[in-house]
Amino acid sequence: MERRTFLKNLGLGIAATAVSGGSVANELTTSKNITMENFNTHEFPALPYAYNALEPYIDARTMELHYDKHHRTYFNNFTAAIKGTPLENSTIEEIFAKISSAGDAVRNNGGGFYNHVIFWKNLSAKSNGPSQELSAALAKEFGSFDKFREAFGNSAKTRFGSGWAWLYLTSDKKLAIGSTPNQDNTLMNVSQIKGTPLLALDVWEHAYYLKYQNRRPEYIDAFWNVVNWEEVSRRYKEALK
Repeated sequence: MERRTFLKNLGLGIAATAVSGGSVANELTTSKNITMENFNTHEFPALPYAYNALEPYIDARTMELHYDKHHRTYFNNFTAAIKGTPLENSTIEEIFAKISSAGDAVRNNGGGFYNHVIFWKNLSAKSNGPSQELSAALAKEFGSFDKFREAFGNSAKTRFGSGWAWLYLTSDKKLAIGSTPNQDNTLMNVSQIKGTPLLALDVWEHAYYLKYQNRRPEYIDAFWNVVNWEEVSRRYKEALK
């Protein structure tokens, strides 16, 4: 689970090589990766892989626009919205816990900033299965890993309009699946589903439309090829503490 600390020395540290033929080259250097342990509301995190690292499942152009335009804009608007207010020195958990009184700019942009940090860490070019501990928990809660995938996929496919699908851990340490609209998440006091986020899937059209157009189910099916189960398993283990 997130520790309530700020790091002052993270820095962005991104260097992308030249664009050729509308695609981004392979090399992308990063600073320290943002994790749930060192999430900082005042730092825009480095993307932990190249824009084209997840192809063919997520294309480089979508990744570039999604990260450097959409995500960066959420971050800039969020930090502007909290600047000079008591929220400026609050942790992200504290902000989300009272988001109902924080205003739409903080809610929408804070959620957009945070949710994408989780999403990027959820993805990896090397997708292995969940840990033995998480596998057992998924089978216990949903019947099998395949049934979990089906339930999570259905949650993402049936989210009307823009939003997110989540695997999360409830306050009584049970795995659950659900979705939230727009940029809401399971940490917000306005959310109908609440708990610690473990796995997130962005189903806003900007996450998939260049490659998949209106074929959201195809994008969701492709997502399973790039899930960073090592990270999801780590979050699960940490959230159980």
